[in-house]
Amino acid sequence: MPNPPAVSGSVLVMRGESVLLETHHGLADATAGTPCSARTRFQLASVSKQITATAVLQLVERGALGLDDPLDRWFAGSPESWRGITTHHLLAHTSGIGHWREYPMLDLTAPMDPDELLRVFADVPPLFVAGAGWHYSSPGFVLLAHLVQRAADEPYRDYLDRMVFTPLGMTRTFAGMPHGRDDLARGYLDDEPVRSFELDVVGMGAGDVWSTVGDMQTWLAAVRPDGDGDSRSAGHPLGPETRRLMVARHAATGRGTDESGYGYGWFLGSLAGEEWVHHSGENAGFRAFDAWSARSDRRVVMLSNQDRTDATAVTAILTGTAGH
Repeated sequence: MPNPPAVSGSVLVMRGESVLLETHHGLADATAGTPCSARTRFQLASVSKQITATAVLQLVERGALGLDDPLDRWFAGSPESWRGITTHHLLAHTSGIGHWREYPMLDLTAPMDPDELLRVFADVPPLFVAGAGWHYSSPGFVLLAHLVQRAADEPYRDYLDRMVFTPLGMTRTFAGMPHGRDDLARGYLDDEPVRSFELDVVGMGAGDVWSTVGDMQTWLAAVRPDGDGDSRSAGHPLGPETRRLMVARHAATGRGTDESGYGYGWFLGSLAGEEWVHHSGENAGFRAFDAWSARSDRRVVMLSNQDRTDATAVTAILTGTAGH
């Protein structure tokens, strides 16, 4: 299948160890004239949430965190309106805590003190009582990253590197602002560069990971519940029961049959006529998508540094590789 013309970036579709489609199109950095390649690192945006969920669930397996832990166990002085919100509610987007649109006072591109950000979150009441509905919430995943930091007693990005990326051999993947790293894609809107979201504090846990299509294929192979092996010693970041729990349907999204449910960091539903476990992501200048299908045994990763890349590109990739 030819690369869909809307995709500026990298695409890698695999079945097992076989590559069904690999393309690298457009410029990672137009000013430098650097083309996109297998080494290019893109912002994963909200695809990062499945990595956040994995970090949380690792700590749950170790007994350092509980899915039923109330927020006030970890956030002293948390507002009364957060009473009843648990780790589970944050993971499944059923906490009632809003998304970025409910926090118009925040500049997502500006550095911010972590305690001040938490105060902003606490000052805006939840949209509903925990468990009474579903509302996609990036701030909820920022709170989860703080839970990881507090339960593990180390910076969130360091925990991901030590417990997730390094053990899996994801050597091109990191979390947070780049701080001088190489092979970075620059984000664009209508071919004009845009200012990056701030990822060390404001986007921590919600959209902070950078990666390549190759590393993300390694990731998908490791987190699938039906993958080979049954423990971290077999190359998995979680045990088999926990991996199944992560992709169980914990909430209905209300978005129709195409996205019938949400697990922990994953959407569950039908895309292009097939059931997929999947997630998309949108940061300023970046679009991302990853998915796996138990039926066709395909793993799909699309990473783009153009705001104009949309769902039609994903549909073209899914349908174009269906018969392979």
